This record gives sequence, structure tokens and C-alpha cells, in this order.
Amino acid sequence: MSARSPRRGSVVGWFAPVVPEARVAVLRSVLYAFVLLDVHLIIRSPIPLSRHPELYRPLDLAVLLHLPPPSLPLTWTLYVVLVLGCLAGLAGRAPRLVGWVVAAAFTWWVGIAFSYGKVDHDHLALVVALWVLPSVGAVPGGRWSRRASAQGGWALRCVQIGVVSTYFLSAVVKTRNAAWDPTTWPESYILLWAVVRRPHGLGQLLIPHPVVLQVMQWFSMAAEVSSVVVLWLRGWALLHAALFWLGFHVFTAAMLYIHFAPTVVCWLAFAPLERLAPWWRARHPLLVPPVPVPPRAALGRQPAGR
Repeated sequence: MSARSPRRGSVVGWFAPVVPEARVAVLRSVLYAFVLLDVHLIIRSPIPLSRHPELYRPLDLAVLLHLPPPSLPLTWTLYVVLVLGCLAGLAGRAPRLVGWVVAAAFTWWVGIAFSYGKVDHDHLALVVALWVLPSVGAVPGGRWSRRASAQGGWALRCVQIGVVSTYFLSAVVKTRNAAWDPTTWPESYILLWAVVRRPHGLGQLLIPHPVVLQVMQWFSMAAEVSSVVVLWLRGWALLHAALFWLGFHVFTAAMLYIHFAPTVVCWLAFAPLERLAPWWRARHPLLVPPVPVPPRAALGRQPAGR
């Protein structure tokens, strides 16, 4: 039993590293602000779509939970709950209750939108983040907190897994739809078809060069399959991986006008966001609230670095 204890400890430490809770507080604020943008700029279709019940095809989750079909009163209620909930979340009010209300409302909101057509996997990490981050509860001092906890580390690890799963599961779906032949999608002309279907952006320059597009497909497939490695990277290697994927999304947006903004914002779960407080404090000392001093026991536990 004792021989296996170190291994068990390392596994638990990986899934729930001790991290500064200020990192969680900052990420929650950013995501609540992003959800406000999302319901107005990205997933803004549930209210108008609720006028067309004949087009509604509920997702399996909606069927499992016996959710009622969308209607104007329902979608408007979800909208109001999301706006008020995000504002309360930004104000730090009842973080657990408000957080899970926002998570449930937003999951239902995007579920309605996706029940009228294609399911966009770019919202996977965001939905995961909204569900797990409230588990940390109140953070004394908020983004200025000096406290660290494994609960915060677990929540952030879940968001990180959600981010990486967005890419890895995309590769899985591509092989599944091709009868598990990993060469079918890269060897196809799917990217050429996508460029032709969206006659805008830099992709038009590559239409005369289908071989280049196929090479890009192979590169994309290889990157998605190997994306799980990001979960074990640290320091400069992690920074370079994050910059690679951010560049990937910039290129995709310029080429196909397809953005992955919800996934991109969740990449902040990998960042040492707690360093923003010292940076801000050094430049605006008069605007910084007093920081509560954590118990001596908590001071003795050093947060795991990223």
C-alpha cells in the first residue's frame, strides 16, 4: 500500500494542483464578461428561433432532462437570467449560487441554439468552465487574494481539459465520420470546399493550390491529435503551445472567417492570471483594496507554479 502512495499522490496532484485562488477569481470575471458578449454577438439566435418550433430538433441532453421546447417567454427568461447572473458574478455576489445558475442557463441557451442546426464545439470549454469554477466558492480578496487551494487547481484543470478536448475530440469525430480511417479527412478536399463555400478571406488565394490545402489538412489533423500534450507542458513550452493555437485560430479566422472565441478565452485557464494583481498594484496603489491575510497554515503551502 505504501509503495503505491507516491503514485496516487502524483495523480491527485496533477488533477488538483494547489494554485492561487486569485487565478480563479480573474478567470471567472473574464468569463462572465465574455458570456455577456456571447449572448449578444455569437449565440444570439435562441429568441428569434423560438418562433419556429417546427424546426426544433432537441439535443440528446434536452431529451434526457425532459426540457420543454423553446418559446418566447422561455428564451427571454433565460436571456434576463444570464444578463443579471453575469452582472452579479462580476460583482462577486454569491459565487456558487450565481455561478451554477449562470452555468445552467447558458447550457440551456446554447442547447436551444444548437437544436436548430449544427452543434458548434467551440463552446465546449466555456460550458465546462461555467460549471466547475463556481465550486471554488468565495475567494477572500477576489483577484487580489493571496490564498491558494487544490479546489481552485481542480477547477482550472477541468477547464484546461475542456480546451484540449475541443481539438482532440474534433479529430476523433473526423475519423469516426470516415469509418475510423484516419486518412480520409486529410486526403479529402474538405478545406477547398469550405473555402469555396465562404468566398471571403485569404482562403481565396489558395483555391488554385489544392495540394497546399491538403497539406494544411494533414497538419491540422496531426496538431489536433497531439493537442493532449499541452496538459503536461510547463513554462516556455506551454507558452509556445498556447501561441501556436492562438495563431491557428487567427489564421482560420482570416482564411475561413471561422472564429473560436469561446475556446480562445478559455486558454486563460493556463495563464498565471494572479500576476495581474501585483502588476496593477504597482501602477495604481491607491485603487487596490486591502488584501486579507490568509491563515498561517495556508501561507505554508506554496502554490504549484505554471
